[in-house]
Amino acid sequence: MRPVCTYTDYFVVCTGRNPRQTKAIYDEVREQLKRDERIVPRSVAGEREARWIVADYLDLVLHIFTPDARAYYRLEELWGDVPAIEVEAAVS
Repeated sequence: MRPVCTYTDYFVVCTGRNPRQTKAIYDEVREQLKRDERIVPRSVAGEREARWIVADYLDLVLHIFTPDARAYYRLEELWGDVPAIEVEAAVS
């Protein structure tokens, strides 16, 4: 995100199929980062509705959307001038 954005280095944007899955994705990421890296988000919003959960890890801001919310907010278009890296979902 730098030099376009001064408050974070990275946005991670992902989509769950429904609110339940977005919450499960957030819970897993939070637990993995807490256990492996010993970091917790400075702030979190949207957990209750789970249509758009945003977790601020300072250097990284995690956005987890439902498909409808992601289409509505279109963050990729808003930050279109920032280089993007597409990553495929891990399948277990």
